[in-house]
Amino acid sequence: MIARLDSDSPQFLSALQSLGEFPEQDQIQIRASVADILEDVRVRGDEALVELTNRFDGQSVSDMAALSIGQDQLLEAYESIDELVRDALIESADRVREYHEHQKASMATGDGWRYTDNMGNHLGQNIRPMSRVGIYAPGGKASYPSTVIMTAIPAQVAGVNEMILCVPTPGGELNPTLLAAAHLCGIEQVFSLGGAQAIAAMAFGTEAVPKVDKIVGPGNIYVATAKEMVFGKVGIDMIAGPSEVVIVADDSADPKWVIQDMFAQAEHDEMAQAIVISPSEKLLEVIAEQLPIKLAQQKRQPIISEAISSRGALIKVKDLNEAFEIVNKIAPEHLQLAIEAPEVWLPNVQHAGAVFLGVDTAEVVGDYTAGPSHVLPTSGTARFASPLGVYDFQTRTSIIQCSREGAVKLSRAAAILASEEGLYAHAESALARVKG
Repeated sequence: MIARLDSDSPQFLSALQSLGEFPEQDQIQIRASVADILEDVRVRGDEALVELTNRFDGQSVSDMAALSIGQDQLLEAYESIDELVRDALIESADRVREYHEHQKASMATGDGWRYTDNMGNHLGQNIRPMSRVGIYAPGGKASYPSTVIMTAIPAQVAGVNEMILCVPTPGGELNPTLLAAAHLCGIEQVFSLGGAQAIAAMAFGTEAVPKVDKIVGPGNIYVATAKEMVFGKVGIDMIAGPSEVVIVADDSADPKWVIQDMFAQAEHDEMAQAIVISPSEKLLEVIAEQLPIKLAQQKRQPIISEAISSRGALIKVKDLNEAFEIVNKIAPEHLQLAIEAPEVWLPNVQHAGAVFLGVDTAEVVGDYTAGPSHVLPTSGTARFASPLGVYDFQTRTSIIQCSREGAVKLSRAAAILASEEGLYAHAESALARVKG
């Protein structure tokens, strides 16, 4: 039920590559559907949002008022949920806030930074929070209050003035824990909107939904495609694909834990991916034998089964050095090092969204309570992208102030370069400062 790969096989690299591929025809059809939705919302605004929500989420609302969730509803949800759940939300939020406060402190503090060079020129940057950010929290196969915390709190720590939350509510059913998380994070406006139409609403703005500066948060392939297509109108955090984990394990790992960690990732949706890489044939054999038995006990068994059989893999390697070579080819969203002395091997990791060190560190703590945001680069984009953080909600403005001496010297060099490029007005502008 799960692919078995061996790095010694001549077909290994092609088999590894195929694990991350998606049908191209499906992507073409999705882009066409998303383009129609974006244009409809751009042109018709709230009217289109109501019609699309009724169609895709099985609702029967007549106007946007029914899709706007007020602060009183958020507070009511916060007060009504189980006390243990509320305490867990608070602990998660506190830890995420603490982590991102540390992150902010490690960056340039205050309004930015400045220095003065040897000619008396003042240089630096102003750092400012964005004014309004849109958050998308998935709500299809599962509801994700954790995503609200993991996106809103880094924005809040960065100093964002206003946060807009869109969440799909199939059948009109609101998740009270998600609303409680929105209340806890101080989100100003919440709309029960999902899919590409929610992204369109936040990107273009409608009568009811304000236009935002940036959209963050994961979603299905329609959401990811919509974010890709509105980039440029607004900023986006990343184009997120299905969730994924790579587990590097040796004989010190408990196979029962490894299997459960695989299931934790695979239960997100049928496109999720769980891969185990190990030099231990014995460990991989035990996992392969026990996996079907453990799968039968899972509440989300159909989803896990599809994900494991279609995109999962057990990969046998010669040694851990080869394991990390493969890890860096995959550049996974989540990387668990269920090995002895994981910190010794950490320098071998070049590309990963988040790394979980040691057999006691489950990826699931990163989803909820560790502190870093669980919004991470997927589908190999950890090669050039980073986890969501305070820096994603800030803009930087370069500051240049020339002294008289600096104006003359820098302008003379600038005029020479401008003339070389054939931009003569540039050169004359610079020379004006040289001539005085």
